Amino acid sequence: MKRIAIDMDEVIADVIPKFIKLYNRDYGVPLDLVIEPGNEIYKHVPEHLNQKWFEYINEPGFFRDLAVIADSQRVIKALQEKYDVYIVSAAMEFRNSLTDKYDWLAEHFPFIDWQHIIFCGNKIIEADILIDDRIKNFTTFKGRPLLYTSPHNLLITDYERVSSWQEIEEKLL
Repeated sequence: MKRIAIDMDEVIADVIPKFIKLYNRDYGVPLDLVIEPGNEIYKHVPEHLNQKWFEYINEPGFFRDLAVIADSQRVIKALQEKYDVYIVSAAMEFRNSLTDKYDWLAEHFPFIDWQHIIFCGNKIIEADILIDDRIKNFTTFKGRPLLYTSPHNLLITDYERVSSWQEIEEKLL
């Protein structure tokens, strides 16, 4: 069975709306939901506040209540019939995210057992396919990289792109 590694943030867990919600709560300033291609969300706030993004993602609980990206549950469950599926997340980058991410997966993806969850720093994994929104995770990857569309990677053209879980379903099932 071929192995698929799937990133969490901005691939199955929708981080951007959570940041916008917290920013609007704290500053009462509506954030433009249209993020310029190639930009990170923190570049859309006043410069003196752009580190707030990093404060938010380091807070306990930030990753616990993220929205699930449409169709990811259904498609990943179907992928398990054909592939050995792993969730691979750089949870070590944000110290408080480890428990949040584990609990989030248990709630929204209970069909993925703990032995198929890898929390790491660098994604030096061996898989046939890696679905991720960050190209830094493809640099040493030897399999088929699928770049999941996110505002920050819209200008990147060097990788096979997927923009939805329906598209992943069409390509892999």
